[in-house]
Amino acid sequence: MAASKLAPFISLHSTPPPNHSLTTMTFPSSIYTPPLPFICPSTPPHISLSPLPPPNLCFAFSSRLRRPVLCLSAPSNSEMDASAGQSLYPLHRCKTIHLVRHAQGIHNVEGEKDHSAYLSYDLFDAHLTPLGWSQVDNLHKHVRACGLSKKIELVITSPLLRTMQTAVGVFGGGSYSDGINAPPLMVAKAGNSDRPAITSLNCPPFLAVELCREHLGVHPCDKRRRISEYRPLFPAVDFSLIENEDDILWKPDVRETNEEVAARGLKFLNWLWTREEKEIAIVSHSGFLYHTLSKFGDDCHAAVKSEICTHFANCELRSMVIIDRSLLGSGSSTTNYPGKIPHGLDLPSDIAGEKHPEKGAHK
Repeated sequence: MAASKLAPFISLHSTPPPNHSLTTMTFPSSIYTPPLPFICPSTPPHISLSPLPPPNLCFAFSSRLRRPVLCLSAPSNSEMDASAGQSLYPLHRCKTIHLVRHAQGIHNVEGEKDHSAYLSYDLFDAHLTPLGWSQVDNLHKHVRACGLSKKIELVITSPLLRTMQTAVGVFGGGSYSDGINAPPLMVAKAGNSDRPAITSLNCPPFLAVELCREHLGVHPCDKRRRISEYRPLFPAVDFSLIENEDDILWKPDVRETNEEVAARGLKFLNWLWTREEKEIAIVSHSGFLYHTLSKFGDDCHAAVKSEICTHFANCELRSMVIIDRSLLGSGSSTTNYPGKIPHGLDLPSDIAGEKHPEKGAHK
């Protein structure tokens, strides 16, 4: 089968409310706006690629919203038919993920002026700008105001300075005080910032993962430091999944291709489904997010595809749902209830008509 006919076992779709009109729940950048499109991935992570089923509409259940989520899937050149092919999906086979691009870094500013600046070692492991920290503060206020900060069970971050600064600033607690019986997420003035220390109290765990890094190679801004240099700056961030002290993935003369980034993104999503957490925030990079998400949505309406496959602004938040069609996840429902407790007769009337056709079905 041609590669163009294949699609990963996770597909992303927009998430309308119960009346089927598109709703929104993204945070675009440095200012608060009403929620923008919720984007909903609708098939499960799987290492291999496999053809998607025929175009249809798929109802899933958002684990965060506790209501049906409509996953739209239709021929790209046709209008959506809300009555076609609807189906339901179990809540416990879904995850909600909240994708965030890091706030403005010094490399963003210099690269905007002159693209060749990305080759400068002055931008090695780029840190946030003062404006970037303002973007972090605004998104931090947003996730608290909308209640998202209380629902996230895990924060995953790329192990680069700008993403970790963004992650702890957005999803971390308030200012850290000496004497608190918990390590800070970030120490004061970490990464050339003027920021106070950030507490880890009343926060989800933070986990650094290499799979969600930016394009690897050539650009020094995308090269990380030794892990031993990060640990004192981010004491409460878990670096245990990073196997190598040094950055052996970044090469000075070979830049990762867009296709390689997308393949790494799919591998990341496959791994993500093996996690027990149902609501996860991920802080990553423009290229990684764009090229990973661009692998999805080809079976969607063009408007939905454009919502999925657009570049993220600095400090933009988009919320999505992953649906496990492959049974890769092993979790069981925490809300399903078996019924018949206490046990009793409960023959449905439609089945009764089949069991006793001579008597007819009694209501």
